[in-house]
Amino acid sequence: MSKTKTKFVCQECGSESSKWLGRCPGCGEWNTMSEEVAVKKTETRLISAPGAKPKPISMVDTSAMPRILTGVSEFDRVLGGGIVPGALVLIGGDPGIGKSTLLLQVATGIAAAQGPVLYISGEESAAQIKIRAERLGKISNNLLVFTENNLETILLEALQHKPALVIIDSIQTMYSPEVPSAPGSVGQVRECTGKLMRFSKESGIPTAIIGHVTKDGNIAGPRLLEHMVDVVLYFEGENSFAFRVLRAIKNRFGSTNESGIFSMEEHGLAEVANPSGLLLAERPQGAPGSVVLAYMEGVRPLLIEIQALVTATCFGMPRRMAAGFDYNRLILLMAVLEKRVGLMLANQDAYVNAVGGFKIAEPAADLPVALAIASSFRSMAVDARTVVMGEVGLTGEVRMISRAEARIAEAAALGFKRFVIPAGNVPGLKMVRSAGLDIIGAASVSEAMEAVFL
Repeated sequence: MSKTKTKFVCQECGSESSKWLGRCPGCGEWNTMSEEVAVKKTETRLISAPGAKPKPISMVDTSAMPRILTGVSEFDRVLGGGIVPGALVLIGGDPGIGKSTLLLQVATGIAAAQGPVLYISGEESAAQIKIRAERLGKISNNLLVFTENNLETILLEALQHKPALVIIDSIQTMYSPEVPSAPGSVGQVRECTGKLMRFSKESGIPTAIIGHVTKDGNIAGPRLLEHMVDVVLYFEGENSFAFRVLRAIKNRFGSTNESGIFSMEEHGLAEVANPSGLLLAERPQGAPGSVVLAYMEGVRPLLIEIQALVTATCFGMPRRMAAGFDYNRLILLMAVLEKRVGLMLANQDAYVNAVGGFKIAEPAADLPVALAIASSFRSMAVDARTVVMGEVGLTGEVRMISRAEARIAEAAALGFKRFVIPAGNVPGLKMVRSAGLDIIGAASVSEAMEAVFL
């Protein structure tokens, strides 16, 4: 009798080893190697038409691949104008963030306009899905619900019904009988994704799969999973805030700079047409420590309020806290304010918050955060009609940022008249100069402070 071969696979990165290792040689994580039965790899090539030969790319026919509109414009925007036939789309996000709700709304939109949609659930019963659909007001006879986690059975049903879209919720609950391991293991996730990829390419039926995420925020399973699919989307946001952001991390059919913004309401996810106006609706007037930032969410400019509170510490070591902004960047900016501007912050507690639950990661937020801290420390308010943007260097200089004109145009549309931007961006402005706006170029943090604290 032949001995069954086993291997050890890292649950984080998918690295393989013939023996157990305490530390993965691929990602360096500890205690992530688990034993799996080694199986013969399945055929992964796509089936070509009989007699197909290589041909020039200019001769390839794409007329039969029009994009499919989902009826959710923010979702279509992120995909680059709709779903491409035969595409394999992976959506990840934290538990409870709204991934299933988003795809259920996409499914009903396609079912109403394009034809049947097959919704596969390995986590919920059909009754549970119907209750959720009723709450969303999204009931359609073209939405076919199938509770199954055997991938072979799922693919047979999909080939029989030929739906306009297949949704897998979630890939970690699916299993293939060819792989002798539990659902959710690296081998199962990899094999099931590979079969779904071949199914989508050969049938031309687009497939959307939901993926669970790890504690680090990455999609569970090997990184190979993200390389196999055509589109990788992340649905992000805080459960305590209404806003949700859909970002494209990978997109073979469009830009990865687009983003979709939603608001979680009682009846599901609502598209936010004017997020800047909504974010600034409750902004206090004349309050020290409040500065408006023109932030780029992909290629879309958003106006976000940055708030800071600086107060004398009651402890031996002053506290610094940041919500929605990088903590280490906050420490750096406070050091610049103390060394280059002369603000005595060594005995001050500092708290910074990006209103609305957004996580600000771009350098243009440096100057607004620095000015918000200075505003709170001096108890001097910044003019409510002023928008600030710019990157701050260690010598106190304000460095250029990208797409300054688009940021200013968005703010001007909402009634803002005064802008403090990096001096290096001023010569490149064209359209906004003729709009009667007061644009101030600042070469340093000190100059920016002189401009806002008149």
